[in-house]
Amino acid sequence: QVQLEESGGGLVQAGGSLRLSCAASGRTFSTYGMGWFRQAPGKEREFVGRISYSGLSTYYSDSVRGRFTISRDNAKNMVYLQMNSLKPEDTAIYYCAAGITGLNADYWGQGTQVTVSS
Repeated sequence: QVQLEESGGGLVQAGGSLRLSCAASGRTFSTYGMGWFRQAPGKEREFVGRISYSGLSTYYSDSVRGRFTISRDNAKNMVYLQMNSLKPEDTAIYYCAAGITGLNADYWGQGTQVTVSS
């Protein structure tokens, strides 16, 4: 069992940066691939990126590649999403997830709102 809690969302101007954090509970955290998804109002849930259980491999959606970076600290049970060069279209609720398969995951956080103003 893994419980996830996101933090770090907020309001930022276009071109700015935010760092989201995801705190995980559970002794099996380091065995899970982790990832981030987002959902904007009226839109489907969208995959943002994922990181392997070891942290050695990452993969990003085309829409964020080169701007967002996912990292993890298994000693602290933490996953991070560094978001740079933010755009208004990045506005969404961002969710941390564990055990990802496609657009599904075994565990989800409650989400944190990110709003990018133009």
